[in-house]
Amino acid sequence: MPGEAGLGPTDLPGRPAAPSPSSPGRRSAHGADRRDPGPDHQAANRADIRDFLTSRRARITPEEVGLPTSGPRRVPGLRREEVAQLASISTDYYTRVEQGRMQASVPVLEAVARALQLDEDERRYLFDLARAAGTTRRAPRCRRDVEVPPSVQWMLDSMTKSSAFVRNGRMEVISHNALFRALHAPMFDSDTIDRRGRPNIARYLFLDPGSADLFVDWQAAAVTTVALMRAEAGREPRDRALRELIGELSTLSTQFRAQWAAHHVRIHHHGIKRLQHPDVGRLELAYRSMDLPLADRAVYDLTIYTAEPGTCSEDRLKLLASWAATRPSATEPTRHESH
Repeated sequence: MPGEAGLGPTDLPGRPAAPSPSSPGRRSAHGADRRDPGPDHQAANRADIRDFLTSRRARITPEEVGLPTSGPRRVPGLRREEVAQLASISTDYYTRVEQGRMQASVPVLEAVARALQLDEDERRYLFDLARAAGTTRRAPRCRRDVEVPPSVQWMLDSMTKSSAFVRNGRMEVISHNALFRALHAPMFDSDTIDRRGRPNIARYLFLDPGSADLFVDWQAAAVTTVALMRAEAGREPRDRALRELIGELSTLSTQFRAQWAAHHVRIHHHGIKRLQHPDVGRLELAYRSMDLPLADRAVYDLTIYTAEPGTCSEDRLKLLASWAATRPSATEPTRHESH
C-alpha cells in the first residue's frame, strides 16, 4: 500500500467567471514580476485538482479496470471508492487527495495516476497541480521569461526549407523564421496580433473567424492549443498574463470554454498539420515540438514544420520559401506595430 502520509471560432456568449489556472510565476523579459501573489491561488489549484481528477475518473468504466458493477449509476465512470481500491488507499484518503486537502506522498500520487490510467503528460500535470496547491512537500519553482538570444534567431533563419518558430506557454510566437511567417501570413495580418507584431496562436484560433480557413483541421488545432495552455497553467498558476488570457478567451469564445472544461493536457506534440494557404493552396506538413531551454527555469517551445520529400506539399513549401526570401526580414515589425 502506498504511504498515506508525506508529501468554429468567435462567438460571444454571456460573461462566465474566468477559470483559474493551476505553479508559480515568472518574470517578464524586462524584469517585471508577472506572478500573481494573491492569497487565493492555492484554493484555485485545489479546485483544479478536484476537477481534473473528477474528469479523469469519469472517463473510465469499472469494466475497463476489471471491477464489478452493482446497480445503476448516477454519474459516469469510477466512483471515489473504486479509485481508492485500485490505488490501494482508503476512500477517505483518496477523497482528501481529490479535494486537495492534504499533503500527498509521491507514491500515493503515482498510485492514483496508475489507477486513473493517466498518460505521461497527465501525470506530470497532476504533480504540478499538487505542488502548486501545497499538497506535496516539494515547493514549486518559478519559471522565468527571458529575451530570446540572437543565436536562436540565427538558428531559425538558417532553416530555409522548414517553417520554424519559438513560443512561450501563453501561445505567443516570440521568434520565427521567414518561412513560418509566409506560411502563416493570415495570422500575422490578423487583428489579434499585438503591438509588438507578435501573434498569439490561441487568440487567432478562437477570436479570428479566418483561422478556420487557414487551419484545415481547426477542431484538432483548437483541442491541442487548449491542452497545451492547460499544462502551462498547471506549471505556472501565478502567471497573471496567462490567467488574463484564459479569462479573455473564456469570455469571448464558447468553443474555448468548452475545451477548457474538458481538462485535456498536452506538454509536447507532433503529427500532421494541414493548412490551406491563400496563395499556394493545401499543404500537409509533419511537425514536432521540443523544449528550448534558454536559461535556468526559462524553457520555451521550438516547433518545426517540414514537408515529405517528393510531394506537392514540398513543392508548395519551396515556392513559399522562395517568396519569403525576397520579402522583409521575419524580425521586422508588421503593419500593426506602426499604430
